[in-house]
Amino acid sequence: MSKLISRFYKDESGATAIEYGLIAALIALAIMVGAGALGNALNNKFNAIATAVETGKAPD
Repeated sequence: MSKLISRFYKDESGATAIEYGLIAALIALAIMVGAGALGNALNNKFNAIATAVETGKAPD
């Protein structure tokens, strides 16, 4: 029984899985933030182009 408990105590595979899960979550968060910033930049650029087409003036 003590061998089983000591083997369970030394097992680090669960900790490794948790670490990989945290890394994956951070990468996913970075992708979402980056995609949101890119989406906002594209939206602003298209709005500037639409305004330029409507007014006949070149965009900034």
